Amino acid sequence: RRFIVVSAMGADREPSADTDPVFAAYLRAKGAADADVRARSALDWTILRPGRLTDGPGTDLVTLAESTGRAEVTRQDVAAVLAALLDEPATAGRTLELIGGTTPIAEAVRAAAAR
Repeated sequence: RRFIVVSAMGADREPSADTDPVFAAYLRAKGAADADVRARSALDWTILRPGRLTDGPGTDLVTLAESTGRAEVTRQDVAAVLAALLDEPATAGRTLELIGGTTPIAEAVRAAAAR
């Protein structure tokens, strides 16, 4: 029943007119997929919207919240947050943004679950 979606920041609104057409199509598709997942109440879903992905080593320090602002996050930290979210059912039904930050991943996930 647990279902985690990796989405994209900005998927919940129409891309601006100056957005690259391919990236705009990507954002629209992500937004439609998010809406479809939300409509399926039988799933215990969480939608994760990471910031700009980097290839650097993970830091294990993030900012995870309903709204974070735009910034970078390492792919390794995204993977660690995804694994932690799987074990935190209290984040079900939530859409969260993720960027690099100053909070250890386990603590950030616990705090997001408590909100």
